[in-house]
Amino acid sequence: MLEFIRVQRFKSLVDASFSLSGLNLFSGLNGMGKSSLVQTLLLLRQSFEKNALPNRGLLLKGDYVNLGTGRDILSEHADEETFEFTLTRSDEEPQRFIFGYESASDLQPVKSAPVAIDTAGWSLFNTNFQYLAADRVSPRSMYEASDYYIRDLKSLGNHGEYSVHYIAQYGSEPLPIPALRHEKAVSLSLVENLDKWMSEISPGIRIRAELQTNVNSVSLGYVFEQGAEMTQVFKPQNVGFGLTFVLPVMVALLRSSPGDLLVIENPEAHLHPGAQAVLGRLCTIASSNGVQLFIETHSDHFLNGIRVSVKERLIAPSEVRLYYLERSSDRYHSVDIVSPEIDAEGRISFWPRGFFDEGDRQLEKLL
Repeated sequence: MLEFIRVQRFKSLVDASFSLSGLNLFSGLNGMGKSSLVQTLLLLRQSFEKNALPNRGLLLKGDYVNLGTGRDILSEHADEETFEFTLTRSDEEPQRFIFGYESASDLQPVKSAPVAIDTAGWSLFNTNFQYLAADRVSPRSMYEASDYYIRDLKSLGNHGEYSVHYIAQYGSEPLPIPALRHEKAVSLSLVENLDKWMSEISPGIRIRAELQTNVNSVSLGYVFEQGAEMTQVFKPQNVGFGLTFVLPVMVALLRSSPGDLLVIENPEAHLHPGAQAVLGRLCTIASSNGVQLFIETHSDHFLNGIRVSVKERLIAPSEVRLYYLERSSDRYHSVDIVSPEIDAEGRISFWPRGFFDEGDRQLEKLL
């Protein structure tokens, strides 16, 4: 598990350090740089996959992110023209990556890096990694199929595009983490528990994913319980947008194993408040069982789901890290980082202005 990251001279992170735990939440106003920490992980992963690390450089354009060229990512207040990422994993020496600066290039050259990258031990560089972008796949009747992605890479795709194929292929497999079993599930199978957790969002829903081998695609449909009966199969386009949008997030969490690293942007998007809280609860269960999560979120309901889970002893307060990024008071295009803490009762130690407080502020105006 990653325990510490230091980022220097990258975008708005002039010199930022993050102590990490199992469940790490990043929030802030738009444009404050909360994505930048996540992007450092994605850049390293991207560069490694394209064989640019450890010998060539930091690749800014690829399947995970496209950040332009060197001039687009060097901090406004950089004291030198280098980028430095320092990562520390449990009981190991820090791994330091230093890259030079080429303003017009999408490859920033290596100045110093580990001689070899431990793919067996670092989830960031092996198949224990899953990233789900904010722009996940939208509802449609047919989805792509790829044995290479779901079997060899063990990936749902960066946009969750292979999630439906994964359900069709491995839906009968048991959950790697039994604690993720829903209390109403009659078995440990992925699809049974997916149905039950999704029913927390839309009561009675059942997932129907079927591989169409003749066209190398997978069909997706939803049915709903009505007493002892089932409805007809509904196309995803005719059911709430949020159900399909959250499906890759649910699959990623339920199929996760201890030691996995999940990076998820805005998991709560398009969900009603109660569903957002349920998702927060599911994340805490996964994290407390050995899955490390990096979550970028704007949702107070998602946060409250985590706070309640802490109070209910589903996760220890020390296993949750909250980071709020706000504009620096003395430097333009730079951020200050604050880290409120959660106590054993789910209470937040302090509330910076803008930290999930908009509901209270609007209520004060109404009153």
